[in-house]
Amino acid sequence: MIPELLKQVQKFGYRIFDGGYAYNLNIIGIRANQNGNSFNDFICCAYREEEDGPWTVKYWAATTDPGEFCLKNPEVYGTEAGTAIVVPGQYRSAYKLDLHAGKYEALCQRNGKIQVYRDGNRDNIHDMDPDTIQEGFFGCNIHKAGANSTQVDKWSAGCQVFARSKDFDELIALCHKQIETHPTWAPTFTYTLITEW
Repeated sequence: MIPELLKQVQKFGYRIFDGGYAYNLNIIGIRANQNGNSFNDFICCAYREEEDGPWTVKYWAATTDPGEFCLKNPEVYGTEAGTAIVVPGQYRSAYKLDLHAGKYEALCQRNGKIQVYRDGNRDNIHDMDPDTIQEGFFGCNIHKAGANSTQVDKWSAGCQVFARSKDFDELIALCHKQIETHPTWAPTFTYTLITEW
């Protein structure tokens, strides 16, 4: 039985990764319909622990939206065009394990382009105007906030950010399992961002 989360991914028109393989990770962000400065979204991972085994699905509290500080101060993060907000979509093989800000291992945008909205009016509302979409390498990584964070604030300027470091560590361990299990094709990771249904 395919999990409901993956059915929704397919309904949005995106591919799911399976083939019966163990640790063929589906890394998925779910953006809540209500935006804000809290970790009210999810980052999820759907996978099998053994070949043709049952599905496992993990849900972790996260944000897929920039924090209020980032919205009001886009120049702090190197752009006057506006703060980046990742556009829902499937970004195939766009991510690799690397150092986030040179500090710790994370899923970093190293291998493919993504799309972002640019919100440049410096208020605390997430503006997702299709006319502002840019495509490229923006360093919108998948990383962690603090041990147990409640407010996004400076944590996300386009990045997808876990609220709890222990949850993030669980995802990174799964990424290593994918690489160990499938060394020929596994060093890259696809990230799929969908909206709450």
